[in-house]
Amino acid sequence: MAIADGSRFLLTLPDDVLALISLALTPVDLCNLALACRELRSLAFSDKLWLPQCERLLADHGRVREHLLAWHAAALPSFKSVCKFLRLVRPLLGLWVHQNPELGNVVYALLGFASVTACRIIPQELTPAGIDGGALLWAPVFEIVAGSDGSPLLFLHGGEKDFEYLYPGSVKSVHPNCNILLLEVEPMKEAARLLHTTSLIQFDSGRFPQSRTIRRSETMIPRMAESRLDASFGKLGFVDRRKLLEIVASRVHFEVPSCFTGPLFPGEMLSEDVTRLSERRLALIEMHNKCRFARIDLELGLDESNTKKVLDQPDNWIREESGSLKCSKSRGLARYFRNGLKQILGGTSFTNDNSRSVGGTSCSNTSSSSSFLKNGASSSDNKHQLGQFLKLGDTVGLSLQASKVKLTTYRAWPNMVDNKFALYKLPLQNPSPGREYAGLWGGTFGWPPGQHNEDKPGKALFLLLLSYDESDGHVNLIGTKILEGTHYVLHPNGSAMFIVKVDEPSWDQFPWSTGSNSAGMEIKCAYNGEGIANGYGFRYPGSKPGSLFVTQCGLLIFVWKESQTVLTLQRLHLEELLRKGERVQALPPIANFVYLTKSFSNVFTGFWSTTSYLASSRCNMYRYPGKQ
Repeated sequence: MAIADGSRFLLTLPDDVLALISLALTPVDLCNLALACRELRSLAFSDKLWLPQCERLLADHGRVREHLLAWHAAALPSFKSVCKFLRLVRPLLGLWVHQNPELGNVVYALLGFASVTACRIIPQELTPAGIDGGALLWAPVFEIVAGSDGSPLLFLHGGEKDFEYLYPGSVKSVHPNCNILLLEVEPMKEAARLLHTTSLIQFDSGRFPQSRTIRRSETMIPRMAESRLDASFGKLGFVDRRKLLEIVASRVHFEVPSCFTGPLFPGEMLSEDVTRLSERRLALIEMHNKCRFARIDLELGLDESNTKKVLDQPDNWIREESGSLKCSKSRGLARYFRNGLKQILGGTSFTNDNSRSVGGTSCSNTSSSSSFLKNGASSSDNKHQLGQFLKLGDTVGLSLQASKVKLTTYRAWPNMVDNKFALYKLPLQNPSPGREYAGLWGGTFGWPPGQHNEDKPGKALFLLLLSYDESDGHVNLIGTKILEGTHYVLHPNGSAMFIVKVDEPSWDQFPWSTGSNSAGMEIKCAYNGEGIANGYGFRYPGSKPGSLFVTQCGLLIFVWKESQTVLTLQRLHLEELLRKGERVQALPPIANFVYLTKSFSNVFTGFWSTTSYLASSRCNMYRYPGKQ
């Protein structure tokens, strides 16, 4: 009776009191509350308790309630389903990077409409309007859309020539503290596949052609005996992983219709975008159910009677005009692994000299020879691993996995493995007393900052991650370069542009005049430090003395003492800049997720040469301070 009386009392409480009670509970507690008694079941699943849970998950985002109400009204049936989706995707929000190409490979994941959208920031020059008033160029990488019950649906973006495609997949798992994002191929058994549509179709002008089947011969692997080898995707050789991704992606894509090419997330006028984004989401869910899986015909495995015929067949892997791979017939197994060894030694078109061209730009996804040898791409064990992997299911599809692994870092930059289709998360330190400058900053070289004229039409945009570290009894502020808008880079991604000892004041005078526009430009304080300079080669640059000046208006200005070169930075609100930015076409799908090619030039200009603000051939090579 006491429990019943208590439940009746809770049911009579006003909404604001229930919201406070909800904030003291976890989602698991709310689900357990539904098991206490019949009276509390309806309360435990009511929106009164789940809306505060959603708001807590997005406490650091602006206009939270307005967005959540729009999601609930036009997309998801309850705030419980909204909370389910947010709890899963929240660890994905933020900055993801890869060290190749060296100019920068920065992907920022932000909230869309009942979705998360990952955007690649393109190396670029500043517009005459500057950082705040300009429009950042970005390209879509992937979307995770909430299903009808809040379950996540993956869509990888990709572009070929003048066409854009979407590649449906699944979200395999998301660790709450994930630091690595992997694109993989996931096999699935028939029983699990029955939950989804098994046909593989392509979208063409609103009509759905017959489904296609991936035969085992198309994956170039015959049926093999059972093995105890680890058959997970991550254990396969690099060449096998790349081929599988390319094969599956080529069979689960559909062309993006014109109604899908608009903005991917709501802008300032939320109410005007809700209807369009809601219709787009429903269309995406329908296409996901039709195109997610590619079926493997396990009955067409090779036996001894036809193995010789297959091995004697010529190499039928051809490259279409769009730049994507196509397998017209089965490829000889022996030839496949023999050519794989040649790739290691640089004997084929898949080498690290950027000889493979996709859409007019080099796009080789190979790694170093040591990585190939380590993975054993030509070993018999690897053959068995791939055969066993394909036997794990009747269908295959793309999947996204966000994991937590042990990562080492150097000056706030993660040490990466080159031959994984992975993005690495950059943890952003929050500003705190004594560490006020932590976070993401952007700026340019030269003084006055961002000045444009006919002789200097634009300046390269630099993005720096500022973080604090302690060493040798000093607190250091490290400015790590994550993106550079020049045409050709002299120092690699992850370089420390400057290291400042914030407990050592500098008594140097700012060497440049602030001019007539000096409001807020008074120097507030200054610190001693060292700035990057040519010294010991590309991977190990030298450093030269400098000072970091802090102005009254919050700008950070690092000045090299010898050359008097100036790097001016201001704090960035990257999500706001992306929402009002300019979208450009995505790279081909697998390269779009992570561009593995080591390149020192702006590879993105080859894809969007007509974009006015991209760093192009008119950009002069930037000469770093200290270059002789």
